[in-house]
Amino acid sequence: SEGAMMDNRFATALVIACVLSLISTIYMAASIGTDFWYEYHTLSPAENVSEAGRSIWEEFVSKDADEKTYTDALFRCNGTVGLWRRCITVPKNSHWYSPPETDMTTNCISFSLSDQFVEKYIEPGNHNSGTDLNRTYLWRLQFLLPFVSIGLMCFGALIGLCACACRSLYPAIATGVLHFLAGLCTLGLVGCYVAGIELLHRKLPLPEDVRGEFGWSFCLACVSAPLQFMAAALFIWAARTNRKEFTLLKAYRVA
Repeated sequence: SEGAMMDNRFATALVIACVLSLISTIYMAASIGTDFWYEYHTLSPAENVSEAGRSIWEEFVSKDADEKTYTDALFRCNGTVGLWRRCITVPKNSHWYSPPETDMTTNCISFSLSDQFVEKYIEPGNHNSGTDLNRTYLWRLQFLLPFVSIGLMCFGALIGLCACACRSLYPAIATGVLHFLAGLCTLGLVGCYVAGIELLHRKLPLPEDVRGEFGWSFCLACVSAPLQFMAAALFIWAARTNRKEFTLLKAYRVA
C-alpha cells in the first residue's frame, strides 16, 4: 500500500506538471500570434486623422516604411504592435470632406523576415546615424526566443511521451530541465521586449496626447514563464523523489 501511495503522489505531480506545461504552451502560442504586445491610445479625436488618413496608411504599409514612419503612425492612429504585425485604426473612407463620425477600421501589416533582422539606427529613420546595436539585438532576440521556448517545451513533451512508453520516471528529469530552460527563454523574451520598448521611447518620445501600455498578448507571455518553472519543478521533484524512494525500497527488500 505504501508503494501505491507513492505512485499516486508521483502520478498526481506529473499530471499537474503536464497540465501546466500545456497551458503555458497555449499561452505562449497565443501571445506570439496576436498583435497586442504594446498598445497606443490616441486621446485626440479621429477627425485629425481623416484628413491625413490616406497618406498615413500609404506610408505605413509601404515597403520602405522605416521605424520612425511606422512608429509615428502607431502614435497617431491608436496603433497596436505584436511580434509579427503592426496595426493602426483609420477611417474607412479617408476623404477630406467625410464627417468625423466615419466608421473606423483596423488595418494590419506584417513585419517581413528581413524586417525582423534589419538594423535599428541610433536615430530611428536616419540611416546615417549609425547602428544601434542594443536595439538591433534586443529586437532579434524577441523574435527568436519565443520559438526556442516553444521548441524546448515540445521536445520536453516528446521525451515525456517516451518516458510513459518506457514506464520510467528518469526522463522526467530531462523534461523538467527543458521546461526550466523554456521558462528562462520566455523570461528573456519579456525582458528584451520591455527593454526594446523603453529604448525606442527614449529616441521617439510619446506625444503629449498619446498613452502607451503593454497589452494582453504581453501579459500572456508573462504568465507563461512562471507556469513553465512550476511544471519544471514538479517534473524534477517527481523523478528525483521517486528515484530516492525506489532505492530505499530496494535496500529494504534486500535487507
